[in-house]
Amino acid sequence: MKIYKVGGAVRDSLLGVKAKDNDWVVVGSSPDEMISEGFKPIGKDFPVFLHPETKEEYALARTERKSGAGYHGFTFYFGKEVTLEEDLSRRDFTINAIAQDENNNIIDPLNGQIDLQNQIFKHASGAFSEDPLRAIRLARFFTYDHLKDFSINSSTIDKVNQIVSSNEISKLSSERVWIETSRALCSSNPSNYFEKIISLDLIEPFFENLKIAHCHSHSDIEIRWSELQINNHFKLGNTMPIPNEFKNASNVLKNISKIANNVEESHLIKIIKDTQFKRNKDLIKKLLTLPCLSKNKDYVSSIADELNNTDFSFLSGIPKEKVETEKSKIYKEILKNFI
Repeated sequence: MKIYKVGGAVRDSLLGVKAKDNDWVVVGSSPDEMISEGFKPIGKDFPVFLHPETKEEYALARTERKSGAGYHGFTFYFGKEVTLEEDLSRRDFTINAIAQDENNNIIDPLNGQIDLQNQIFKHASGAFSEDPLRAIRLARFFTYDHLKDFSINSSTIDKVNQIVSSNEISKLSSERVWIETSRALCSSNPSNYFEKIISLDLIEPFFENLKIAHCHSHSDIEIRWSELQINNHFKLGNTMPIPNEFKNASNVLKNISKIANNVEESHLIKIIKDTQFKRNKDLIKKLLTLPCLSKNKDYVSSIADELNNTDFSFLSGIPKEKVETEKSKIYKEILKNFI
């Protein structure tokens, strides 16, 4: 049994960046042997194990071949005879196909170090176009500070184009695409992800209507998603499992973006009711920092302050059928101060 550090951890260390996680590949072993050494099996599609102490992931060296559509459409082989080089050659990019042994020796059969020096993403093998998720991940790599200025090798762009033309992206699970998207939104350069989704023509079917990538005016992930939504007319995410908190933030932004002093009173009251200012108090404060609300920020903020300072507790003693009417009266009184 031989163990090697692989993937992003090696790539980042060569770039002088501390890796968040370490990934390991095990050559010349078997599931039974790994379990006997105390490793806990967690892999569903192929043998992956958690180290008994560090809890880091250790995967048996494997090869793969295309056997179906989408991200899971592969058959894996992980016999003891699978070599390190075979395992590295099935990876996505040459810069991620570098290994390091226990003595810190670098094993780089695909010359990934040269591509690191030249700041180039180059696919590791012709099998790149068989996995549509790799195109989405390529876009996400540009959200990393130390990778955002890399270019893409022209032959790799051809491979991405093959993925697009094959319509394989549509075979991906919407959950998997959202995972990549949410990771991008959590990064320091979220707009880069959506820029690459656009420029690499990865729009269909998960990013339909995406035209403007800007979404980095705030650090909170829900606010970033909301900014992306308003920049694209709130037409995104229909084919992805968007969490409720993201939907709520987008809906609140959609509502408050319509508030202005020239809006008809009845319509304004409806917007205020739908927005639930008290419940979404903190959310609204964050949303009001977005550049897209600069014109009506003060007006919305003033109304929000008045609503939050108003005592609605007396409504608990009013018959339910009269509550909405009494609320409307309060809203009208508040709005008189801003006409």
